[in-house]
Amino acid sequence: MKRLLAILTGAIVALAIGSSPLFAQRPHGGGTGGGNSGATGAAMHGAGTDHGSGAENSAATGKGAAAGSPNTVLTNNTRLDTHLTSLLQSKGLLAAGTDLKTACAGFKNLGQCIAAVHASHNLKIPFACLSADMTGTAPTTGSTCPDGTGTSKMSLGKSIQTLSPNASAKTEEKSATKQADADINEAESDSKS
Repeated sequence: MKRLLAILTGAIVALAIGSSPLFAQRPHGGGTGGGNSGATGAAMHGAGTDHGSGAENSAATGKGAAAGSPNTVLTNNTRLDTHLTSLLQSKGLLAAGTDLKTACAGFKNLGQCIAAVHASHNLKIPFACLSADMTGTAPTTGSTCPDGTGTSKMSLGKSIQTLSPNASAKTEEKSATKQADADINEAESDSKS
């Protein structure tokens, strides 16, 4: 319980200071978030290609949820899994009966996956296509993804740019990341009540 309190305090302090969002990664360096800097992984490899700072990672998960896979984070925190799944389903972002751990398989962190869920909904891009691009895996069987989808890992912004060329990838990535942060924060708060 003390450890949980310490983690929560750290997360609140980081938010109060105005640091970048704790759960979804942000691009570093050149700054558009559209390119792949060559970093491996996928936190969601996509909401940015570089990893967040250690302070962001440890505050986000207790054990470094941003550093751990969504499966690990959600398995270790079943209340978060339940609350986040319910929240996403209530907003029409996740189909009833969908297992969030399965949907987020292959993403580097939970924030990246939830940002992809939002981008998919906002732009009406099949989540399977965004997921394939961001994790560098073949799209699920039966998906209607364009040829070449999933051939290499991409950031969320680059995947948006590829799958929805008329969208403002940078703006849409930023919006999806903010929505993901808000959902994760809300689900965390609900899971503690």
